[in-house]
Amino acid sequence: MTGKKAQTLNQRIRAELESRILSGEWPPGFRIPYEHELMEQYGCSRMTVNKVLTALAESGMIERRRRAGSFVARQPPHLEQVALEIPDIAMAVGARGHVYSYQLLERAYRHPQAQAEDEMALSGGEQLLAIRCLHRADGRPFALEHRLISPVGVPEVLDVDFNTTAPGSWLLQNVSWTRAQHRISAWGADAAAAALLEVKPGTACLVIDRLTWRGEQPITCVRQMFLGDAWDLVARFAPGTR
Repeated sequence: MTGKKAQTLNQRIRAELESRILSGEWPPGFRIPYEHELMEQYGCSRMTVNKVLTALAESGMIERRRRAGSFVARQPPHLEQVALEIPDIAMAVGARGHVYSYQLLERAYRHPQAQAEDEMALSGGEQLLAIRCLHRADGRPFALEHRLISPVGVPEVLDVDFNTTAPGSWLLQNVSWTRAQHRISAWGADAAAAALLEVKPGTACLVIDRLTWRGEQPITCVRQMFLGDAWDLVARFAPGTR
């Protein structure tokens, strides 16, 4: 019981600090409150605060300077723009007036594939949590998902079974992210995917491959295969943007 309370408090403190950084309330170079100030604010031990600050430093979001304190990291001079938002599929389906349901097909731990650079970076030298699941609207399958989650980047994921909650929804609600990379392609469903989606092999599908980071730490990569008539991608632009 004590461990669970401590873990929940760790998550809360980290989420609140990340929120202040990502919102711009604490800009690059801003000095984060000293450890004793955070201990007083949250009513916790120095060890708890130290674990949170260490995790933020390892993710690249803050810099810890001996005797000076911790500061919001200054990002390298490059610009990135995410052309697509990361959707919560359950909420998106409900917003369209349909009844969403979800089925966990497989949950296992595995080593990253040596030839897959994204998986190697995601793993941090540890096993990855591999999840395969099916999304339904009004009882009919419309998307198949293969997802890998880094227990190094998201240690709290070890306590989630995902039997009733889709991993994407849980991540969006519980884990802050700083950037993402999308790759979009069109595929014909192979026999295995077609059987799960209840369509004929070769049926047109929209495939989204996404890698997501928190600071410099990759946290999840996912391949989502949508039936071609089930999902639209809309990107909005303004003059002067790329």
